Amino acid sequence: MKYLLCAAALLLAAPVAAEPILLRPERVFDGVTTASHAGWEVLVDADRIAAVGPHLPTPAGTRVVALPGTTLMPGMIEGHGHLFLHPYNETPWDEQVLHEPLALRTARAVVHARATLLAGFTSERDLGTEGAGYADAGLKQAIDKGIVPGPRMIVATRAIVARGAYGPKGFEPGVAVPQGAQEVSGVDEIVRAVRDQIAGGAGLIKLYADYHYQGDDSSRPTLSQAEMSAAVAAAHDAGRRVAAHSVTAEGMRRAIAAGVDTIEHGYGGTPAIFKTMHDRNIALCPTLAASDAVAHYRGWNGAEPAPAGVLENRSSFRLALAAGVPICMGGDVGVFAHGTNAREMELMQAAGMPAAAVALAATAGNAHIFGIDDKVGSIKPGLLADLVAVDGDPTRDVAAVRSVRLVMKGGRIIAP
Repeated sequence: MKYLLCAAALLLAAPVAAEPILLRPERVFDGVTTASHAGWEVLVDADRIAAVGPHLPTPAGTRVVALPGTTLMPGMIEGHGHLFLHPYNETPWDEQVLHEPLALRTARAVVHARATLLAGFTSERDLGTEGAGYADAGLKQAIDKGIVPGPRMIVATRAIVARGAYGPKGFEPGVAVPQGAQEVSGVDEIVRAVRDQIAGGAGLIKLYADYHYQGDDSSRPTLSQAEMSAAVAAAHDAGRRVAAHSVTAEGMRRAIAAGVDTIEHGYGGTPAIFKTMHDRNIALCPTLAASDAVAHYRGWNGAEPAPAGVLENRSSFRLALAAGVPICMGGDVGVFAHGTNAREMELMQAAGMPAAAVALAATAGNAHIFGIDDKVGSIKPGLLADLVAVDGDPTRDVAAVRSVRLVMKGGRIIAP
């Protein structure tokens, strides 16, 4: 990864290659099945994948890039990130929201975006700026214009919470304190918030189905069924998908009834709830790495038995797997360091999901869940040439994705 950092500036300067590029790894994981294909090659022309398979014809003038010992795979997709946050053991969430200037947070986000891309994550669903307003929409534009390097982004801007049910807290009652999300109360306000966020650049909507009104409260449903249903209807009318933060059974039930597209965390899920999610094709983003990171920040050394929150997260994930729920790969990165996104994949495998299924979830699975599988997520002719080469075979052990040899985004080789 060291030489990848040195080469990051190439993304800004290098145009899409005029000549075709033939990538010749040891094997290809195409994201179409869970198998890897020894001896396959990938031909890239401009920003698209032109061909994939064994012993491809090489057009005159083609640049051949040999990648011995590697697996070439689709660029991975971070399914739950916050580029405007940094690890809570560096600075607590409240301090980031209240005391870090927007310019500082944006500068950090630029660095985080580059680290994410160089780690092989060429797309990201970013689920809220946590007090940084609509700055994610501006960062997305800067990436799209080639001003700064980073993944393709789907941004949620501010997220939506019930009035009084988010943070920061702990101040004189009645004093207006900047919040980490947009507060609403009632159907009219939540519909207006959805439309305001879309006007501000939101590519999806994030709702908080439950949270805690005071810091020492347990989580409980906060948005009513009517509020959630109205928000989802407004978002879907505008062609936006909806993600719902939920850690309680009742919050999940309301989110499912409202017709959300994904549930984030889902710690309180039951077999019956996960069956309904399966039946309605609603995906779970389990964020195992978030509970793991927080437990480590609180002093856990990784020894078993794990803390209760980690065990609850693992249990709900396994229930979802058993029910056949579509699984989104997303770690709530920002709680832990950007560029270490693979942590979630490793924890998914450790919790019982086969390595090949995890690799599929991080590529074609996320692309399908987010509605971008016509652009990215698989190695198929006509899709964008977002590709990553890693040492080893991630369909056998997902830890292989930590050893990145090459990143290509839209036909541009970022490194080496």
